[in-house]
Amino acid sequence: MPQISRFFGILIYMYFNDHAPAHFHAEYGEHEAVYTIETLEVLRGELPRRAHSMVVEWATLYRNELRDNWSRAREMQSLENIDPLE
Repeated sequence: MPQISRFFGILIYMYFNDHAPAHFHAEYGEHEAVYTIETLEVLRGELPRRAHSMVVEWATLYRNELRDNWSRAREMQSLENIDPLE
């Protein structure tokens, strides 16, 4: 599971050839959530409120890069790192 970004203790990653809809995983401590790329809806799991807000802010800024990585992952290609939230 390639890590594509890390900021404020939050890890963002994607699996290769994962199931639809297009999504990414976020971990913060013992918490994990899966977010759709298009709507940023939480498919499953939960993060603390502040971490969730930072993930949504980051994903809004880098949605195109997330889409590109999703396409790469589906084709089993190397994923690109995405800048962290500052």
